[in-house]
Amino acid sequence: MSDIRKIIIDGKEVEVEGAMTLIQACEEVGVEIPRFCYHERLSIAGNCRMCLVEVVGGPPKPAASCAMQVRDLRPGPEGQPPVVKTNSPMVKKAREGVMEFLLINHPLDCPICDQGGECDLQDQAMAYGVDFSRYREPKRATEDLDLGPLVETHMTRCISCTRCVRFTTEVAGIHQMGQTGRGEDAEITAYLGQTLDSNLQGNIIDLCPVGALVSKPYAFTARPWELSKTESIDVMDALGSNIRVDTKGREVMRMLPRNHDGVNEEWISDKTRFVWDGLRRQRLDTPYIRENGKLRKAEWPEALAAAAAAMKGKKVAGLIGDLVPVEAAFALKQMIEGQGGVVECRTDGAKLPAGNRSGYVGTATIEDIDTAKAIMLIGTNPAVEAPVLNARIRKAWSRGADIGHVGPAADLTYDHAHLGDGPSVLTDLLKRDHSNVAEKKSIIIVGMGALAREDGAAVLASAMALAEATKSGFMVLHTAASRVGAMDIGAVTEGGVGDVVSADVVYNLGADEGDIPAGPFVIYQGSHGDRGAHRADIILPAAAYTEEAGLFVNTEGRPQLAARASFAPGQAKENWAILRALSAEIGATLPFDSLAALRKALVADVPHLGKIDKVPANEWTPLAQAKMGSAAFQPAIADFYLSNPIARASQLMAELSANAKARREAPLAAE
Repeated sequence: MSDIRKIIIDGKEVEVEGAMTLIQACEEVGVEIPRFCYHERLSIAGNCRMCLVEVVGGPPKPAASCAMQVRDLRPGPEGQPPVVKTNSPMVKKAREGVMEFLLINHPLDCPICDQGGECDLQDQAMAYGVDFSRYREPKRATEDLDLGPLVETHMTRCISCTRCVRFTTEVAGIHQMGQTGRGEDAEITAYLGQTLDSNLQGNIIDLCPVGALVSKPYAFTARPWELSKTESIDVMDALGSNIRVDTKGREVMRMLPRNHDGVNEEWISDKTRFVWDGLRRQRLDTPYIRENGKLRKAEWPEALAAAAAAMKGKKVAGLIGDLVPVEAAFALKQMIEGQGGVVECRTDGAKLPAGNRSGYVGTATIEDIDTAKAIMLIGTNPAVEAPVLNARIRKAWSRGADIGHVGPAADLTYDHAHLGDGPSVLTDLLKRDHSNVAEKKSIIIVGMGALAREDGAAVLASAMALAEATKSGFMVLHTAASRVGAMDIGAVTEGGVGDVVSADVVYNLGADEGDIPAGPFVIYQGSHGDRGAHRADIILPAAAYTEEAGLFVNTEGRPQLAARASFAPGQAKENWAILRALSAEIGATLPFDSLAALRKALVADVPHLGKIDKVPANEWTPLAQAKMGSAAFQPAIADFYLSNPIARASQLMAELSANAKARREAPLAAE
C-alpha cells in the first residue's frame, strides 16, 4: 500500500512516498542537493555530509538528506506538514564547512588532473564553497593503488566517498576494495594489493566524484571540452547498451555509458568502454584483389567490377557477421536473393527458428529480471556474454531471487544452484511438478551455448516447454549484436551455414568468427583485417560501428539507432552504400539511393523495426519437442576480451586477455 506524505520543501508543498529519502523528495521538486557519496543505484553510506538540509522543528543541526526518509519527519505543532529548507543560512554555513574539510588534504591538481572539467568536487567547490582557506598545514599524501591496466589511481585526491567500494561489492560482485584506518589514516585500498578482476570495473571511473580514479588508456589525451559527443549504441554484445562516443577530429577518444533504465541502467562493460583503440588498428582502408595467391591494392571501380564479374551467372550466397546493422543485412539479402541466392546470419550454427520471434527473442524484457523471484540460466554464462545483464541478475539475487544454472560450472558473481551441465537436466525438470514456481514471477534465459549445437532446436523446444510448465517469462541471450535484426528480416536458410559454403561465390558481410572452407570464391566486406579478410579473394573496406548510422535490435527485441561519430579511414565506405554500388555493377540496382530510402523499405517490410526503443510483444509459439543429445553444453564465448575483430585488433584487450589467462593458471607454491 502506498504511503503518501505531505511535505514542504523551500516553501513548496508536495506529496511524496514516505519511503523516499529527503534527497529524492527534493529532486522531485526540482531542487538540486549537492552530494558526493550518494548514488541512486548504490546503498546509502551517508559519509560525505555534503547533502545537509535543515529540518524545521527537528534537532538544532542540519540533517543528511540522503539518509533520512520522509516518513521520519515530524509534523508541526498543529499537524502542519513537515518543513525542509535547502538554502537557509544554517545549510549554507554547513555546506561551506563540509567543503572546507574536504579540501583540507585535497591536492591542488586541477590544471593537470584528468577529471578537470568533469569533476564534481570542482563544480561543487565553485557553487557551495568559499573563496579562502584557513589551513596552512602540509597536506596528507597516500600511495597510489595498482588496480590493473584500466583504472589509474591518484589516491591523494580521494575523499572517501566509498562509491567505488560499494559498486564493486554490490553491482560487480567482487570484494577486492575496501577502506582501512581511521581519521587521517583512513584510505581506500585493495585487499593484499590485488588488481580488480571484473568485466565491469571501468564504471568506477564514472562514479568517482574526484580525480582519484581515472581512465588509464584515456589519461592525458584530451580535455572534455575538445571532444565531439555522439549518442550511439554498443555492439560488443547483444545487450545494446546505450553509449556516448567522444571523438577528437577523426579519432574516437573514449566511450561512456548513457542512462537507459530498460537496457543497461548506467553501466557498460569494460570491452564496450575500452575497445576504441581497436578501431584504429588493422583497418581495411582500400579495396584488395587476390592475384596469384597474393592480395594487391585496387581502386573501387576495379574491385566492384571484379566482384560483379565473379558473381555473374554463378550460384551466390551471403553470410551476415555479428556487428552488421540491419540496413546492411537487408540490402545484402535483397541483392543476393535477386541473384537467386540465399543469405544466412546464424554463423555460429545456432538453431534459432526462422519466423518465430518467441523462439529467437522470447517474451521477457531485460527490466523483468529486476522483479523476478526465480531465474533459470540454460547454456549461458551472462558474466561473460553480457556482464551488464549479469549485474541485473545479481541485483535480483540480492533481493531474494533463486538462481538455477545448467551448463559448465562458472563464477557468476552470485550464489546459484548448479543443476548440471547438459540437456538431461531439462528432461528431469520437465518431469517435475512446478506449481510452487508457477505462483511467482520467474524467467528462463537460454544462451548460445545451448543452441549452437546439433540438437540446439530440441534444447530450445525443451526450454520453451519448461517455460510453459512454470509459467515463466522466456529470453534468448544472444552473443551477436546483429543477430536479432537479421533474424527479423528473415536472413536464414534451411540448411544454415552449410547452404552458404556450398555456393560458388560467398559474399561475406563482416563474418569473422568462423572459417569458410576451400572451394567457393569469397568476397569479403568488413572493417578489419581479421579471419574473413584472410580468406577473401576480393576485399571491400567498410565502416565500423562508430562510423555509420545503423539500426541494431538487442537481445530482448528492442530496435535502437546507432549514430555516426566519426568517418571511416581511407577509402572505406558505409556498408549499405557498397552494396548499393555493387548492385548497380551487377545490373540489378537496389531500389534506394539513400539510407533514409533504405530504412523506409526496411520498415515497410518489417514494421516493428520502425518503433525505435520499443519492445514489441511476441506471440508465444512453442516448438515441437525432439530428442536431445547427451553432450554437455559448451561456453558460447571462449575469451571475453577477444570475441570480435575490433576487440582482437585492440592492444588493451590483448593485455586484459593475457592477464585473465595468467589469473586462471594456478600459482605454483615456492618449495
